[in-house]
Amino acid sequence: MLEDDFTYVVRKALKGLALTPGEASLRAGISEADLAALVSGKFSEPVARKLAPVLKLGAEALAKLPDYAPKLEHLHTVRRIDIPFGNEGQVNAWLIREDDVTILFDTGFSPDSCARALDAVQAFQLDAVFITHSHRDHVGGLSEIQKRSPLVYGPAHDPMAGVKPLEPGDKTRIGSLSIVAFDLSGHCDGALGYYIDGLTRPVCVVGDALFAGSIGGCTDPDTYQTALDNLHKGVFGLQDRTLILPGHGPATTLGEEKGSNPFFAK
Repeated sequence: MLEDDFTYVVRKALKGLALTPGEASLRAGISEADLAALVSGKFSEPVARKLAPVLKLGAEALAKLPDYAPKLEHLHTVRRIDIPFGNEGQVNAWLIREDDVTILFDTGFSPDSCARALDAVQAFQLDAVFITHSHRDHVGGLSEIQKRSPLVYGPAHDPMAGVKPLEPGDKTRIGSLSIVAFDLSGHCDGALGYYIDGLTRPVCVVGDALFAGSIGGCTDPDTYQTALDNLHKGVFGLQDRTLILPGHGPATTLGEEKGSNPFFAK
């Protein structure tokens, strides 16, 4: 399942553009009742298509979002660690194993849930850990995970105890893998994405900046624009076959998102 359905996408766009429902409805030529029904979960393709250009979303992508599911071939070296978050939610950590190298990206919400999940896949020791951003659902398990890895890296913008700070542009080599940090601020100040080279296809860990079919929530129009700008600059210039590993929801590819993510599809 996608992290965000069409209701979240519409609400995130409204907030990011500082549009009231009344303003958006008037510009789209729909009634406020139509917009309210859409936001409450009653999907209407004609309403979505009329609303999309007002929200600067791809009309075709928004119209097809209820049926969108990324199609991709997973790398055997990449494993999604699906960790419970709250009563019904989930958060991802990503485990990459290549030759004799084992690297973890993010650590889950509760102190020991990620550690238990790693035990289940026999990942008892880690060569390195990389943190995308400091929100608790991604760093809550850090203290336990630090017992398993001699090296933990994270954003210099928000220093964490025992974590080596990284700035955008910093490059780290772990065995045969090269990991380059880049700026994904927007959803979270100072957030980093990681581009991984050395696997059979390019891989990009994006935290909560980008989801399959959506983006991370932003607090105001300034951070919303920052998020979009950083994604365009740091992610959307990569190869279409790049595997995208988000902080929530399924993995995807850049090519899939170019065609099916309403925030980026033409």
